[in-house]
Amino acid sequence: MARPAFHPLVERWFSETFACETPAQEGGWAAIASGSDTPIAAPTGSGKTLAAFLWAVNGLVTAAAEGTLAEHTSVVYISPLKALGNDIHKNLTQPLAAIRRLAEEAGTPLPEIRVAVRSGDTPASERNLMVRKPPHILITTPEALYILVTAERSRAFL
Repeated sequence: MARPAFHPLVERWFSETFACETPAQEGGWAAIASGSDTPIAAPTGSGKTLAAFLWAVNGLVTAAAEGTLAEHTSVVYISPLKALGNDIHKNLTQPLAAIRRLAEEAGTPLPEIRVAVRSGDTPASERNLMVRKPPHILITTPEALYILVTAERSRAFL
């Protein structure tokens, strides 16, 4: 399958950051873009996380560029471990910040695409902020997700 077309800012970030896509990305992006369930089995360090997330990031960047970025959570990543969730957060905020810088350099600033981690020990101030300004991408644990979907305030932004 041919690789789907990413938003120009996402494409520029990717091409300036990586020499080429990995087999996991190449094999996954077209299926992901088509809306198909897409399991990706590949070794650690093979680009699985970026394969899974970049098309979702692309959708958020496109919406931000078009002025249609909704104030709700669009992507939920369920991490079995809080520490892994924190790593995913870091691996998402860096490209999002770089894409935003590229947009500013091009004279077309983007609104912030927010990413947050919600686990059992997330402070009340951060939980309240998620209700007031929902993250577009939420990284959570199974236990915290249960709390989020059973609480009316958080369920409203999901």
